Amino acid sequence: MKSRALLRIASLATIATLTSASAPPSSSLPLPTVTVFKDPSCGCCKQWVEHLREHAFNVIAKDTSDISAPKRTGRVPEHLYSCHTAFVNGYVVEGHVPAADIERLLKEKPKVAGIAVGGMPAGSPGMEMGSRKDRYDVVAFNRDGTTKVFERH
Repeated sequence: MKSRALLRIASLATIATLTSASAPPSSSLPLPTVTVFKDPSCGCCKQWVEHLREHAFNVIAKDTSDISAPKRTGRVPEHLYSCHTAFVNGYVVEGHVPAADIERLLKEKPKVAGIAVGGMPAGSPGMEMGSRKDRYDVVAFNRDGTTKVFERH
């Protein structure tokens, strides 16, 4: 009799473990689609797109010869220009912004137009150069051109 009860408890414990293991954690739910405008011949842009995909973002990459047009549309301040511009959930993402910072932007929903990494700092996503890692800031910007540091790397 005791062995049947133990067997039943062990079976229920196994089912509970398997059920909880198969349920995806909330952090693994699909992230929103990021639309990226990039030069078709830019290798670092392709690497940044792959960085986002590796972090569960669905990415639509659009090649364009006029990379300035999306920057103007998103009102990216000129001093923050980089080689590609993305749009996600109403925000602009300019340059080599780490996926974790985009996730934070989407979670916190600050009242900003977007975030940017100006230029092309070594060691930022898509700009990996071995052990070289430049320090850089991810900058939040508003449509009026005002900026503030969002994250430091």
